Amino acid sequence: MGKSNFTEDFKRDAVLQITERGYPVAEVAARLGISKYSLYEWRKRYGKAAVAARDDEQAAEVRRLKRELQRVTEERDILKKAAAYFARDAK
Repeated sequence: MGKSNFTEDFKRDAVLQITERGYPVAEVAARLGISKYSLYEWRKRYGKAAVAARDDEQAAEVRRLKRELQRVTEERDILKKAAAYFARDAK
């Protein structure tokens, strides 16, 4: 029987199923047709890297959302001042 070569993405996705989604190792291994030993090795290699990558993505998303919130808040404040200015002139 030959050695199967799995892509890095496949390995990371398999690890995410046990680390994030909480599936048992035996179930994931049986469903994907790999050995439990391989899955445990992948978890050692990719488990922390996958979590760190996800945390980095989430941190970047938080920074992006904070910048957007600041921009929208400034726009809202400008519009409130403009509305007050024009309402005063309308009287």
